[in-house]
Amino acid sequence: MRLSRLPPAVLLCAASVFVSFSLSFSLSGNTTGYYYLEVYYKVLSPLGVPQKVITVNGTIPGPLINTTTNWNAVVNVLNGLDEPLLLTWDGLQHRRNSWQDGVLGTNCPIPPGWNWTYQFQVKDQIGSFFYFPSLGLQRTAGGFGPVTVNNRNTIPAPFAQPDGDFTIFIGDWYTQNHTDLRKLLDEGKELGIPDGVLINGKGPYNPTLAPKTFDHETINVESGKTYRIRVHNIGTSTSLNFRIQSHNLLLVEAEGTYTIQQNYTNLDIHVGQSYSFLVTMDQDASSDYYIVASARFVNESAEPAWARVTGVAVLHYSNSQGAASGSLPDPPNDIYYRSYSMDQAKTIKMNTSAGAARPNRQGSFHYGSINITHTYLIRSVPPLYINEKRRSTLNGISYTPPDTPLRLADLHELEGVYTLDFPARPKNRQPRLGRSAINASYKGFIEIVFENNDTTIRTFHLDGYAFFVVGMDYGEWSKNSRAIYNKWDAVSRTTTQVFPGAWTAVLVSLDNVGFWNLRSENLDKWYLGEEVYVRVADPGGYNKTEMMVPHNVLYCGLLSKLQRPQTPHAIKSSTSSLGVVILNLATMLVLVMLAIIIP
Repeated sequence: MRLSRLPPAVLLCAASVFVSFSLSFSLSGNTTGYYYLEVYYKVLSPLGVPQKVITVNGTIPGPLINTTTNWNAVVNVLNGLDEPLLLTWDGLQHRRNSWQDGVLGTNCPIPPGWNWTYQFQVKDQIGSFFYFPSLGLQRTAGGFGPVTVNNRNTIPAPFAQPDGDFTIFIGDWYTQNHTDLRKLLDEGKELGIPDGVLINGKGPYNPTLAPKTFDHETINVESGKTYRIRVHNIGTSTSLNFRIQSHNLLLVEAEGTYTIQQNYTNLDIHVGQSYSFLVTMDQDASSDYYIVASARFVNESAEPAWARVTGVAVLHYSNSQGAASGSLPDPPNDIYYRSYSMDQAKTIKMNTSAGAARPNRQGSFHYGSINITHTYLIRSVPPLYINEKRRSTLNGISYTPPDTPLRLADLHELEGVYTLDFPARPKNRQPRLGRSAINASYKGFIEIVFENNDTTIRTFHLDGYAFFVVGMDYGEWSKNSRAIYNKWDAVSRTTTQVFPGAWTAVLVSLDNVGFWNLRSENLDKWYLGEEVYVRVADPGGYNKTEMMVPHNVLYCGLLSKLQRPQTPHAIKSSTSSLGVVILNLATMLVLVMLAIIIP
């Protein structure tokens, strides 16, 4: 009996009934995982105030997409919201396949009530990533979940197999619905100080910070064991300091790159960033311990409300003798040490001797000796007004998404949808709205310097790629700044911080054709226009090095007439948990029967 003999179409249909469930099959030698994600609203009170949150398969965070290097993923997404939806895959590179990226430059949104299937391969990647809804501040309401890409058995990780694996989502949180937050920004207002920090979708444990009725997160562990803990800052705009009371955090991975292993008592994790730690349970089990994520780069003395922007969970030893109590572990005291966080970031380096997705060492790509083909200096400034609307800009341009995705416009040779005139450096001209893209050369090796002329920290993310974070410093960047670049073991990652009044330089090898989103991960700045698309053109013409447009592509905007209708079928399920289990077992029975029937 071989399930691998089942036709892919049969497997896909069967997979579509799995709720909070996934299966993996080997088809034609390639393992494929099938996942079904239902995205719906739910009224929850994570901070004690009832609000409409976005859940995936009924939970926040949503279910784990657990896969392995070079496996294929088929993810069927049902949009049960009352507005369009796209899921994007933060850190997954979608080699030659920007059609699956889940942002407005490459995909038409999934209409309310519709479903759409993402199909992609996690080619040459390992590590800790996440998915989230990319439209209209929806991430501020939830809709996110983890993606773990495991090593192949033939390439071991550079550390012993942990005794367990946990994922922790941290993020600032507002008790207002995401639609209300959108309205604030549309009216030219700021979002203000968040109402708190959630850890895995739950409020803080410490009764001095919140009512005892809050549902808090508990991580259950056993004394003497070592666990891999993957931490993602999924918040709106606040950098958070992560720490576990009395425990060291041995950093081993950052967004798909194994790092030099070193212990931290705390680490600043900026919006959109992900890390993996090994944590050994080597403390006295007389009580539980605090897990803390607290706001960074804020002035609590001037604005005491920032004190509430602290998330607290519990690390519970199985033989614990009591609850966590007393004061929380202190955050960094860097009032007189301005560069503390930047200096800490510079200590995060690549483990050049370790293998990862490929057998060759991570350090075998000698990025520091490659000639730079083009330099882009991208500057962010405080929000300003354009046409009487408050906007954010990059190099003086505030991006406004067209109704037709840029990649589809290219495919159908539509004119006027976007322009290829994004300036390589800031120009002395009036800020404007625009749909400018960067016209990059395939196989080029570019330098991107982010300059932050604002008073708040930024994080920037590039889809489709990992970049080498070679340098950062305060002041203005110049060519002389290259003298301090790390040209040997800079960490390769997908999201980097840019401190206020400072710059960060990254190097990118443009070997992945398509349209790729370069954006601020600070959701308010992204919503107001801090993004641009990088067009990496296929030199041999359409479908020479890029995958074909998927058969299920959605059409919108100028191409709406090409879209075939789909009967909405997103109906809020009332199926009980037992019913879901019975449904899954029945489906598996059908698969087994089909495997017997089909020789």
